[in-house]
Amino acid sequence: MNSALPTRYRAERWYSPDNLWRKISSCALVAGRKTVLSAITLYHCLRDKDTPAWAKGVIVGALGYLILPTDLVPDIIPGAGYGDDWAALVAALGTVAAYVKDEHKIRAAVLTEKIFGRKGH
Repeated sequence: MNSALPTRYRAERWYSPDNLWRKISSCALVAGRKTVLSAITLYHCLRDKDTPAWAKGVIVGALGYLILPTDLVPDIIPGAGYGDDWAALVAALGTVAAYVKDEHKIRAAVLTEKIFGRKGH
């Protein structure tokens, strides 16, 4: 993927299911519902055996970027910190849209509702 970058800066180095859930647990309220929903939708698409390897690479890159401790816009900046992360997730969703199934969206919506509650953020 980002082969020109040193390994420590490559998004795919940071992705793992455990790292993703830790990040979502720690940042959900700050990152917002749409960022969390997008990340979880991609996570379910990634786990699907029907998703081709190239699409999984795109997804791992986007989820890794969300987890990456140093990114384009630092996550600690109020109101803007997760904007670049969300943009990366949306770009990945658009790229792999043909492989995102209704099942992935429904599972992501259910988990997002658990995290935020019906009238959450």
